[in-house]
Amino acid sequence: MASQLYADSKAPVSLLSAKVHFEKLTEKEKLYAHYFSKAAHYGTRIVLRQVSPASEQVFDLILSFYRDVTASSPGTAIASILTAAPYSLSEEDSTYLLEYFAQFLSNLGNYKSFGDVKFIPRIPSSTFAAAVAATGKESLQSLFAKVEAAIYDTEPGASVLLGYPENGHVTGYYPVESSGEVMTKSEIEAIHDAVGGVYLPENTRVVKESADRFLLLVASGVERPDVIDGEQKEFAVPGISESATITIKFGDHGREMGLIAESLAKSGELSANGTQKAMVDAYVQSFQQGSMQAHKASQRQWVKDVGPTVETNLGFIETYRDPAGIRGEWEGLVAMVNKERTKTFGALVNSAKEYIGLLPWGKEFEKDVFTPPDFTSLEVMTFAGSGIPAGINIPNYDDIRQTIGFKNVSLGNVLSAKSSNEKVPFVKESELALYEKLRGPAFEVQVGIHELLGHGSGKLLSETGPGEFNFERSAPPVSPVDGKPVTTYYKLGQTWGSVFGSISGSYEECRAECVAMYLATEKSLLEIFGHTETSTEAGVADDVVYIAYLLMARAGLVALEYWDPESKKWGQPHMQARFSIFKQFLEYGDRSFVKLRYTDTATFDDLEIELDRSKIVSHGRKAVEEYLMKLHVYKSSGDVEKGRQLYLETTAVPPELAKFRDVVLRKKMARRQFVQGNTFVHEDGEIEYREYDESAEGMIKSFVERDV
Repeated sequence: MASQLYADSKAPVSLLSAKVHFEKLTEKEKLYAHYFSKAAHYGTRIVLRQVSPASEQVFDLILSFYRDVTASSPGTAIASILTAAPYSLSEEDSTYLLEYFAQFLSNLGNYKSFGDVKFIPRIPSSTFAAAVAATGKESLQSLFAKVEAAIYDTEPGASVLLGYPENGHVTGYYPVESSGEVMTKSEIEAIHDAVGGVYLPENTRVVKESADRFLLLVASGVERPDVIDGEQKEFAVPGISESATITIKFGDHGREMGLIAESLAKSGELSANGTQKAMVDAYVQSFQQGSMQAHKASQRQWVKDVGPTVETNLGFIETYRDPAGIRGEWEGLVAMVNKERTKTFGALVNSAKEYIGLLPWGKEFEKDVFTPPDFTSLEVMTFAGSGIPAGINIPNYDDIRQTIGFKNVSLGNVLSAKSSNEKVPFVKESELALYEKLRGPAFEVQVGIHELLGHGSGKLLSETGPGEFNFERSAPPVSPVDGKPVTTYYKLGQTWGSVFGSISGSYEECRAECVAMYLATEKSLLEIFGHTETSTEAGVADDVVYIAYLLMARAGLVALEYWDPESKKWGQPHMQARFSIFKQFLEYGDRSFVKLRYTDTATFDDLEIELDRSKIVSHGRKAVEEYLMKLHVYKSSGDVEKGRQLYLETTAVPPELAKFRDVVLRKKMARRQFVQGNTFVHEDGEIEYREYDESAEGMIKSFVERDV
């Protein structure tokens, strides 16, 4: 198992450059962005604690090791220092050590942010220990001794995956204290039932002190908040036992939350308008006091802050990595608007209502009024978190999305990042040139539709007040799936996440991906992105559609990397979603749309995807349409029984596909790592934007100088 978990070697490293756009800002805007960036990065240690128990100590080890090694030879590359006395590492071992450091920092933990699987250094622990000993620092050697097992252990096998602790998996959301008590899935669900109506779970962790005593840790800068979401500090948890209780304890991540609030308060003084100031004030209250209601207030203002020059968003946002799917990982975005690309997305926004009307369900399953969102192309200056997406659709609060709206952002300098021209596995040699040319444009179309028309579409049939509904209760909508009136809906207080639970994140990503595939064949939509029948530089429309479908098919195949054959567990929500779409391509109709070709029946090393481009509309789009209709109606009507059954069936890996997992692992491409810049305010008032080399050392140095 250890060899399968080795850290990536020769991973592509890209500078997430935004210096040109930052330097176009006014001095006030630069300072606003600077303090927001500081606030975002202050959450780094929060993410580390959320990933695994040892991640924060490993982080300290890496940064301290770099400082100690380079202190005596400033300006000399660390790789050169490590191959000389007293370290005397081979060039290969030096490279492997730095690659592990870079991958750890890129993921903010020793588990992959995209896959939730542990990775370990390619050098033996004895070599790592000798390098640490060569620094002569006893404190560093002591720290390595504490984390050595956490870095290298791969047994028991379940511990190499993030997930529920009762299954032997690892998580930082339910920390095991000195009592050694381990949380169970049923206990987590019972606690949510008991407390969730008062304290929203996104900024919390839970500790099991004993069989019937639990602590709900709330992230806040103070331990005794003046303004809290609920006065009750202790709750009975009858779902566990008659005597079980959970006590609310504020001050989790107290140092970091205080620094975040302090830095944001400085940003608030530089706000561009009253809406922005109200947003920042709500952020400060949320992070200082631990109030998720205040965070919701910040998001209401954020949605209303249309077209800012500096776009930002902070908080406990995505819930993918909590095994229960309800607690959020810290995330912070600071970016500048790319006005030229934003014009394209503006045209898509203006046509959004028209394209949503083409989706395979009636208006009863769609929002009563579609409020056009702000859709912006951004150049990312800061993305603090365990991974950087290509696009975002937030906020995730359903009530805000339904009543006020949401924003879509496309992260331009993430989308445009390039790798060296290496052969892409499973794509035919004859198609590689077209694939390489159009993978970026096709992905941009996919992301744009996914975020705006995918996540932006749909209505949740709900009880909005006692006896009040947002649909005609006496004559409910007729399901296009079976032609019968729906019988389920979201009861008062229920949300999409609370009803669909752990599958909700991946299920929704799948629905949005299906919307992207379904609408990508619309020629007028492609024209918005510059793809017509005659365009050359941007890409001929039919070719872009073909590559978009090929991208999805290939993503579904390589998704097998993120499926564990022993536990049958998926480690990455987006890849689980793409696999299920890939299965629809393979299984639709006469099974002639997508086929897997190979002659090597022993290793499948010549495995290739064959996609019949003449059947994209007749088979590919039709397969997506039927699947999407079910996904959407079950979500809209809150039919968790049918929705869960559908999704578990479509994401189950049959033996005829599971056999390809080994070749997928052998040929997997290392995931891109992004080096981010830092900003500094000097004594003379000058604001510096500092960038770093596209290398492992550049990655490490950027974190050392970030000082979080």
